[in-house]
Amino acid sequence: MTQLPEQELRLLAENIKSWGKALGFQQVGIADIDLSRHESHLQNWLDNGYHGDMAFMAEHGMKRARPDELVPGTLRVISVRLDYLPTEASFAKNLSNKNKGYISRYAVGRDYHKLMRNRLKKLGDKIASELPVEFRPFVDSAPVLEHAIAEKAGIGWTGKHSLTLNKQAGSFFFLGELFINLPLPVDSPVEEGCGNCTACITICPTQAIVEPYVVDGRRCISYLTIENKGAIPEEFRALMGNRIYGCDDCQLICPWNRFAQLSAEIDFQARNALFNKDLLELFGWDESYFLKVTEGSAIRRIGFERWQRNIAVALGNAPYSAQIVDALQQAKSNTTELVAEHIDWALEQQRIKAETEIPISRLDTRLIRSIEKGLPRDA
Repeated sequence: MTQLPEQELRLLAENIKSWGKALGFQQVGIADIDLSRHESHLQNWLDNGYHGDMAFMAEHGMKRARPDELVPGTLRVISVRLDYLPTEASFAKNLSNKNKGYISRYAVGRDYHKLMRNRLKKLGDKIASELPVEFRPFVDSAPVLEHAIAEKAGIGWTGKHSLTLNKQAGSFFFLGELFINLPLPVDSPVEEGCGNCTACITICPTQAIVEPYVVDGRRCISYLTIENKGAIPEEFRALMGNRIYGCDDCQLICPWNRFAQLSAEIDFQARNALFNKDLLELFGWDESYFLKVTEGSAIRRIGFERWQRNIAVALGNAPYSAQIVDALQQAKSNTTELVAEHIDWALEQQRIKAETEIPISRLDTRLIRSIEKGLPRDA
């Protein structure tokens, strides 16, 4: 590793931030690799089993909090922010219509992993063109405490929902890291801005935020619809509503997201085939069409079976419809055991709704007239 005077390192750090922004990142910060204060929090989270079936979280243990164990020789981590909010988010419109499938807004466009990793590599290559260095880019691809690093790098602070928050950009952004063996000057953490607010904790449909800064992944709708490979526990199915891939509720309620920035990335804009679509239309896809439509999308990683599982639950939560019942019954004859279990649950929910709804034809004429006149029933 080349030894540079402190003044040259400061200039290089400034250049790195300029190069990063030129590559399309909205923010670039630099952190040291001492994450020791996060180790006990991480261990407690693992000990409580909050990682659920994500065995890879436990397999790597404390390596997540020790960047130089993951990449020997690492001295600094360059943290970057890339805004992803599509220009047509339509949060409320999509969530309130229970016949529509709601997809977390980070996933309605192109998968961000490859895009961000390529840009981080370009940033590393640019640094390496100036002097001999070793670097390695990461975007959700290794045991990295990305939010802890972003906090140290001044990108933002960790909110009570465990996501990174920024006063100028809210939380609708991706994070990426570039591990590097240069002793660059580091940035200072920003002031925490959550205060006494607990809106994210209160709004969570499944009460997955079990205490400030602690999320029980086993209860989180994002985990249940994406990471969970098996059956969705019955206690959470009705609470999922029409959320078929991920959940944005804790971000939507956050006051800081009034300042969320719309993404300038064409790749992050919503795909027509995935955005604001009826559940019945989505449920009607066969596997080949699913693979075609989700090519280059983060959604593809869950596979067709889990896609159908999630939509079956949403159809059970939708208002009663003979069309929904018919679609569920037809699908059950040619599906997997996992999906069939959720179809049975959905059919039962539809049956209950059908029995509790009172058709107008069953209301007596006098009652209808009373309602129309605003009179008591026995008038």
